[in-house]
Amino acid sequence: MSEQIHETYLELQDAPDIPGLRFRRYHGESDLPGMLQVILGSKEADGIERADTLEEMRHAYTHLTNCDPHQDMILAEVDGELIAYNRTFWSEEVEGDWVYSLFGFILPTWRRKGIGGAMLRAMEKRITEIAADHPEGPRYYQSWAADTELGARALLEREGYAAMRWGYEMVRDLSEPIPDHPLPGGVELRPVHRDQDQAIWEAHQEAFRDHWGYREPVEGDFEAWRTLPIHNRDLWQVAWEGKDVVGMVLNFVNENENQAYERLRGYTEDICVRKPWRRQGVAGALIARSLLMLREMGFTEAALGVDTQNRTGALRLYESLGYRVRKEFATYRKAFR
Repeated sequence: MSEQIHETYLELQDAPDIPGLRFRRYHGESDLPGMLQVILGSKEADGIERADTLEEMRHAYTHLTNCDPHQDMILAEVDGELIAYNRTFWSEEVEGDWVYSLFGFILPTWRRKGIGGAMLRAMEKRITEIAADHPEGPRYYQSWAADTELGARALLEREGYAAMRWGYEMVRDLSEPIPDHPLPGGVELRPVHRDQDQAIWEAHQEAFRDHWGYREPVEGDFEAWRTLPIHNRDLWQVAWEGKDVVGMVLNFVNENENQAYERLRGYTEDICVRKPWRRQGVAGALIARSLLMLREMGFTEAALGVDTQNRTGALRLYESLGYRVRKEFATYRKAFR
């Protein structure tokens, strides 16, 4: 990727000549507070609502998959202050594509100076090193940007990436009437306990296996999922028929986000139904119950994300239940050999 100087500093061949600017490798958990400040310092300029915490970052970096942060990250600092970072990770999708995802954050003061482009190109070189050890198959660099992240979109398009998949953030006003959707006969809701985690996880993976971009789980994925700080099993709506998990909505509340944006929002996410029970109204029933629960708890809106090209017709279902588009996100790809 670049020539290493001393132990951790990197030389990027096309980096801009800015006094005090240096690039280096990830040092470990001691970098997380600075990285968090870069994320939070970028959100307003990017039009992104988020309230990340150090706890969430520690969890994420404890459970990285197909990523060695000490090799697969670049951090930029000016006079010793962290101003940007990027990271890559890879996956082999069930449809046979090798996808090498890269993303990053840069403080607004340091944008449009050539730093982001130099870091992206250096990360692409790192990706070619990683890909050299993988079997043949279609290969893509991949990244993402919201409709409000104009700088990121311009950079990706300038570097040859093209938007090829879209998603929406959708929000539902809980003051509006909530339709009555009964569960089909034989299907029932049950309280969720931690000893059901494995069954719920396996059903979740099975249900999402035919979704675009799915990859088979690897060692550590289950533990990362079951220990997510945002999980609150008391809010989950999980349907069963006998011993089988039928479908689920894994609702959660982001209290930090609600406080930051002075709102009362709950999230109706991880909505899925296993194939034998699809097209029987299970998803609609679980979402309606989730909306009623959130309203009874005092929340005023619900939100979710959706792949607009979802094969199961999720977007139509969410629109029929009163969700409306708030923001658009695009997935960008660029093929390489």
